[in-house]
Amino acid sequence: MSNHFTGLSLGPPLGDQRLDLCDLYAFQSPADPSRTVIILNANPNADALHPDAIYRLNIDNDGDLLTDVALSYVFSKPQNGRQTFNVFLAKGPESRSVEAVGKKIVADAEVSFGPKPNLVKAGDYTFFAGSRSDAFFFDFDGIKNLFDIRGKRNFTEPHLSGKSPWTGVDSNTEANVFSTVVELPTSELAPKPEIHIWGRCSVRQDGKLVHADRAGHPSVSSFFNTDDTKLEYNASEPVNDRKRWLDQFVHLMGHTGNYSREEAIAEIDKERTLPDVLNFDPSRPAKYPNGRVFTDDVIDYRLAFLTKGECPPSGLKPHTDTLKEFPYIGTPHAKSSGA
Repeated sequence: MSNHFTGLSLGPPLGDQRLDLCDLYAFQSPADPSRTVIILNANPNADALHPDAIYRLNIDNDGDLLTDVALSYVFSKPQNGRQTFNVFLAKGPESRSVEAVGKKIVADAEVSFGPKPNLVKAGDYTFFAGSRSDAFFFDFDGIKNLFDIRGKRNFTEPHLSGKSPWTGVDSNTEANVFSTVVELPTSELAPKPEIHIWGRCSVRQDGKLVHADRAGHPSVSSFFNTDDTKLEYNASEPVNDRKRWLDQFVHLMGHTGNYSREEAIAEIDKERTLPDVLNFDPSRPAKYPNGRVFTDDVIDYRLAFLTKGECPPSGLKPHTDTLKEFPYIGTPHAKSSGA
């Protein structure tokens, strides 16, 4: 739920789980600090991705919020339990095309649905695509206890009566997700010194690409959007975020944390919540909001942000099945016979 759902209807983008971008991570390679790892997770059902979609990593390296490096993943139509993927690399103005353009650096590589990951080398880049254990941890029932959601269109008016809302149960211990993982030389990203990363999922409908989902800051889209605005938000571009969404964010924070307008804007500016991109200085170890690693408790972080520090921590621990080597995110859980 970092972005496992958006708005109170809790539904996936365009009603299709395959188009749902869940989480975005960025950190230094544990084995080589001169390399950067970027993981974009989608589809909390962890089955095949959409063959008519483009799953893209956008990287801005000069602060203008326009893409300078794009990695586009495109998937084949699944057949007999198998699927393949291609990856396109574009740089400069070409990277701003909504299509999967640039040099094809991975061609028809096998998607991994079993426990053994298929690692794909392309020059100095290493890729993976397939089912993995979801590293995201959260107490979903506790979140529902915390917020008054009756007749509302988003998460407002948290119950902060002194009684903890938390159940102490991690809702995601047996969950899988579909991961795309890339590790590459940080020099390829040309940070100055930062990079700004956002994921994008677009799907072709009636011959036109429709932007179905986006991923930047963890849990921002989930909490700040309403059911009325999430389609527009998911289709919008970071370069326009502050102008379009600042007032909505300020309004929500007035309800969740009794922020004044000035206080809310100061907190948004301090975190750099808008534009909704993941900021990462790869010369420093990652810890959200500088990149993101698997141990970051992004729900506790976000709820403290929303409630002006009034929400107690959930007490949950990070998952322990993540890896120290590529593809870093853990071996998928076996599906139960009733799944």
